[in-house]
Amino acid sequence: MVWDPKDPWSRKSDPLEDALKQAQSQFKNLMPTFGNLLPSTGFRNIAILGLIIFLAWQCVFIVAPDEEGVVKRFGAPVRTVEPGPHLKIPLAESVLQPKVQKLHRVEVGFRTERQGRQQMLAQEALMLTGDMNILAIQFIVQYKIKDSSNYLFNVAQIEETISKAAEASMREVVGKGKIDEALTTGKAQIQQDTQVLLQALLDQYQGGIQVAAVQLQDVSPPEAVAAAFKDVTNAKEDREKLINQSQSYRNDILPKAQGEAAQVVNQAKGNAQARVDRAHGEANRFVATLKEYNQAKDIISKRIYIETMEEILPNIEKIIIDGKTADRMLPYLPLDRIKPKTGATTTSESQNP
Repeated sequence: MVWDPKDPWSRKSDPLEDALKQAQSQFKNLMPTFGNLLPSTGFRNIAILGLIIFLAWQCVFIVAPDEEGVVKRFGAPVRTVEPGPHLKIPLAESVLQPKVQKLHRVEVGFRTERQGRQQMLAQEALMLTGDMNILAIQFIVQYKIKDSSNYLFNVAQIEETISKAAEASMREVVGKGKIDEALTTGKAQIQQDTQVLLQALLDQYQGGIQVAAVQLQDVSPPEAVAAAFKDVTNAKEDREKLINQSQSYRNDILPKAQGEAAQVVNQAKGNAQARVDRAHGEANRFVATLKEYNQAKDIISKRIYIETMEEILPNIEKIIIDGKTADRMLPYLPLDRIKPKTGATTTSESQNP
C-alpha cells in the first residue's frame, strides 16, 4: 500500500477541503504571493530610519544669530523665536527667518546693474523745488527690521512700498526748499527731514521697519539745462569769490588804517601835551623871573637882553662894552675878518645889482 502522509489510514478526502485547495491554487496563479510583496528586513530598517530622520528634520529648526524666527501654523503667525535651536509641529507649522540685524538697502531714482553701473530712472529722480526748478535726485534708504511679524504679514511687497514712500517723502521735502539749498549746504537737512517723514509713513503702515539713514547719492539739474545751470553756478561762485576777497582786503586794511590813525592821534596828543607842559614851564619861569625883576630891574633886564642876544646870534662873536667907556673908544670895523655866509652874500648881491 502506498504511503499517504495526509491520510495514513486511507480515509477518503473531504469534498469541502478539496474545494478550498482548488480555490487557493487558482488565486496563487492569478496574483503573486503576499510574501513576495513584503520588503526584506534590511530595507524595512532603512525605511524606518529615514522616517525618523524626516520627522526630526521637520520638528527641529535653527535660527541664525542675525535672524529672528516667525512660526506659522496653517499659514497664520503664532509666535516669534530668538536665535538658536527650536521645535515645531511637523507638517502643521513652518518657519520664516528674516535677517533682523542686516542693514537692508533700497535705491530710489536709480538702479545698480550687475556690472556696477548706475542707471537713472527719470520717473523717480526728477523732482520740483520750491522755487520752481527741476532737479534729478538719486538717493538710497537703509533700514532694519524691528518687528518681524509686521514686516512679513502687514505690508505686501515691502521694498516697493518703502521705495514709493521714500520717493514721496523726498518730493515733499525738496518741494519746500530752494534749488541752491539742495545743491550746496542744505543736503544734510534734506536727508534728515526725509528720514523723519519716511519713518512716520512706515509707522502708519505698521510695516515693522526702522529707517537707519537716507543718503543722497547725486543731486544735479537735468541734462537739458545742465550747461546753462553750470554757467549760473559759476557766476555765483565768482561773485562769492569776489565778495570774499573784498572782505579779506577790508579785514586786512581796516585794522592797519585804524592803527595808523590811532598812532597819529597819540602823537598829536603827545605833542599837544608837550607844548602845554613847555608853556606851563615857560609861564612858571616868567613868573619867577618877574619876581626877580621886581627886586632888581636893571640887572634882570640886562640878563634877559644878553640871553636873548645869545639865542638870536649864537654863531657871532659878541663884545660887551660898558656904556661909560663907549664915548672914549674909537669905533673900528675889521672888514677883512668878516666872513659873510653864502646865503647872506647871495641875498646882498641880489638886492644890489
